Amino acid sequence: MERLSQFVKEHSLAGGVAFDGDADRCLAVDENGDPVDGDQLLAIFGTALREEGRLKGDCIVATVMSNLGFFTFARENGFATDTTRVGDRYVLESMVKNGYSLGGEQSGHIIFLEYMTTGDGQLSAIQLLSVMKKTGKPLSELKNQMKKFPQTMVNVLATPSMKAEWDNCEAVLAAIAGYEHTLGGRGRILVRPSGTEPLIRVMVEGEELSVIREAAQAIANAIKENVK
Repeated sequence: MERLSQFVKEHSLAGGVAFDGDADRCLAVDENGDPVDGDQLLAIFGTALREEGRLKGDCIVATVMSNLGFFTFARENGFATDTTRVGDRYVLESMVKNGYSLGGEQSGHIIFLEYMTTGDGQLSAIQLLSVMKKTGKPLSELKNQMKKFPQTMVNVLATPSMKAEWDNCEAVLAAIAGYEHTLGGRGRILVRPSGTEPLIRVMVEGEELSVIREAAQAIANAIKENVK
């Protein structure tokens, strides 16, 4: 992404897109070289599809890892959201079950169910270029309809027993409750054992970066020190 950003700026381009190794994910950079992630793409696509009458149920499916700014954007603009576990398979399950047409992840998995049942980075790129052409708006303007909250994550190396028991630990639950009070409804704490790695992930969002960094590290330390 760094080289893509530099290339876009050096050549004064309208933006750039990037795919992962198997091209099922798409991320972008705007004309200033600034990143556009999956949550911002969902906001762009949701707005465009609703204007065309193609957003079923006026609903966008996202995961628990989507930025708090995405849910704020959805609420303030009258979108419904359905929040699933992490993984595009869970996003797809919700879309098929409920008949929704758009869903995805912050990582760039975007599913357009009217076209296919999987994420496809090249399809996402085509859809993004189509929105830019139809609206005539620069990508920076399109992405800025969603304001991202600062987000930080700390990974804790964890055994299977730690993954199973962390949410029964009073010290960890007290740390989470204390920082939820500090955030005062203007932030979010998510503690999630990884399904694929020996990790417990501590993710915190809020308005002040220093506060969320402190919260994430303190909760991670509580897990390390008290969960066996």
